[in-house]
Amino acid sequence: MNWDDNAYLISKNRYNENSIIAEFFTENHGKISGIIFGGTSKKNKNYLQIGNKIFVSYNSKNSSQLGYFKIEILKALTPLYFDKKQKLLCITSAMQLIKLLTAEAQSNKEIFQLIDDFFELLISENWIQRYIYWELELLKLLGYDLDLEKIVKKEIIEGKINYLVRSSTEKKFVPNFLIEKDQKNVDLNNLIKGLRLVNDYLEKSILKPNNLNIPNSRTQFLNIFK
Repeated sequence: MNWDDNAYLISKNRYNENSIIAEFFTENHGKISGIIFGGTSKKNKNYLQIGNKIFVSYNSKNSSQLGYFKIEILKALTPLYFDKKQKLLCITSAMQLIKLLTAEAQSNKEIFQLIDDFFELLISENWIQRYIYWELELLKLLGYDLDLEKIVKKEIIEGKINYLVRSSTEKKFVPNFLIEKDQKNVDLNNLIKGLRLVNDYLEKSILKPNNLNIPNSRTQFLNIFK
């Protein structure tokens, strides 16, 4: 089995002294793992940063056997954020979610396009707000749609519009920007609440029922705003 494709590196682990096992999300073949011989060399280590866009050539004797990759850098995206800790953690978190939630060897061009979109949103001023929308869109594409508009009720409290979860036994507020998506200049406090809301849904409704844990990178990304 031999093919070429565009891909994003979503994880990597040392295989032996000179090689690594890399996991890519590809444009036409979905999530694929394989060995990169010489992956620990100085040149390849620079290329093989989580989140970088890479052209891969994959070779395997059969679909049940781990194949190997030859690589060529397309866009060194992650090094652009080495001095921006929040965005660097965001990249790691996003790629970990892709790794954790997608199935092996199932093509999904919408997910690949979503990764393209992710790196576009990082350069925007309201990137945190857009990232929260991005996570919700990812979950929706994977069949875990958190349709907040269906589970909230609107209340006027002290002259201001508030959204609360209908089924909650206590008052559980949903940040307005998650319902009114044309909102601008959302303050950091509400953005953190939005991140936590998605985090809770991800953990309680998706990961725990499948005996999975929240990725450390997602927790670190959330905690960096404290």
